[in-house]
Amino acid sequence: MKGPRREDVESIESVMKALYETVSGPAGERDWERESHLLAPGARLMPTRPGDGGTHSVTVLDHPGYIASRTPFFAGMSFYEEEVERREERFGNIAHAWSRYEARHTPDGEVVLRGINSVQLYHDGDRWWVLSILWDNERTGIALPG
Repeated sequence: MKGPRREDVESIESVMKALYETVSGPAGERDWERESHLLAPGARLMPTRPGDGGTHSVTVLDHPGYIASRTPFFAGMSFYEEEVERREERFGNIAHAWSRYEARHTPDGEVVLRGINSVQLYHDGDRWWVLSILWDNERTGIALPG
């Protein structure tokens, strides 16, 4: 089933599961409509990148910008990202999920990428919304904690 799913926004667990499902799959188009349903209006998706000489940068994208930046990557490569650990903190109607992930080119293949997604969520009394996702990948000199 493609497109928005009410069950995706019923709990933090279901939102996180849907986030990983929407970016995972064989080379080709992703279910951007389903992913959009998870995101609050104005949500930001923010990849970080190492630069030259030890510098680091972040790119702040809205959802259309994220789609434009990622479509060529997903079109040319199978990519399966899964959550392997999560720490959550919740207060009232806000929550933060610190989500450790691994990525592969096949569902059961060798791990090619690991990192952490920092996800901020808000519950409006009816459903959960993702407000932002900030992520960084493990690399030489920067190992995942634990």
